[in-house]
Amino acid sequence: MAAEDEDTVPHAKGRATLHVMRRLFPVTDETAARPAGTPFGDAEATGASPEGGRPAGDSADREWSLQELAAVYAYPEPGPGAREPWLRANMVSSLDGAAQHEGRSQPISGTADMRIFGTLRGLADAVLVGAETVRREGYRPARARAAFAGLREAAGQAPAPAIAVVSASLDLDFSWPLFTSPLVPTLVLTGAAAAPDRVAAAEKAGARVVIAGDGMGVDPDRAVRALADLGMTRLLTEGGPRLLGQLITAGVLDELCLTVSPMLTAGDAQRIAGGPSVAVPRRFELVSLLEEEGFLFSRYRRP
Repeated sequence: MAAEDEDTVPHAKGRATLHVMRRLFPVTDETAARPAGTPFGDAEATGASPEGGRPAGDSADREWSLQELAAVYAYPEPGPGAREPWLRANMVSSLDGAAQHEGRSQPISGTADMRIFGTLRGLADAVLVGAETVRREGYRPARARAAFAGLREAAGQAPAPAIAVVSASLDLDFSWPLFTSPLVPTLVLTGAAAAPDRVAAAEKAGARVVIAGDGMGVDPDRAVRALADLGMTRLLTEGGPRLLGQLITAGVLDELCLTVSPMLTAGDAQRIAGGPSVAVPRRFELVSLLEEEGFLFSRYRRP
């Protein structure tokens, strides 16, 4: 990836030649007319006609631009009145269900996955992430990216998304750049019973502490509402599995962007979501499905 495409998590280093991304769902006339494996661009994102035609001069053997990906992954338009928060998750899983390999997501990721990772970052107001994932993945502050500057300015967003770390214990290294030198102040979401000395350490480092629970832990619904009260309604979570499980159980997850990696890992790695199961499985609807180099990029929403 180019330097500006590397935000916080170093999933895939270096830039490889991208192969053609294909849109598999929703099915368009163009999708249906092409033999399997034939490359094409996305009609909606490229400005092609609804009938599947292509704009003049559009080449079949090209990468999708970040702007085209942004159109595909745009947040829902707000309804009348006050904006409601919309929380999407972005996760990657191997074919056999592993969310990590040797504790990290990088080995099962890829270049196209990182372009979508960067696109989702570029559209979000805030990135919600668990403390364990911050420690494991070595999170750094999100960067301002030129490709999204115009979109963010038009939407009234800060130059980069804020990182919002969920932590009950506040067992974090507040000397990290994530806390001491972000472009947008890092948020730390914790409970009212958090240790006062750890709260003070976070604030001294420059983080903004947000209370989102009555005890030691964080209540998922309160966390989402607290961010919305700060004007951050376009929300993205990158997990990890424990946090995602809590968000699912609390019923606050609106959308899941899941990359299925064409890799097998075996072992006992975590799934994308952990913790107690929901009483009744919740069904989501498929919104879009893209493919590149065997990676599948799905987007599901709550009905």
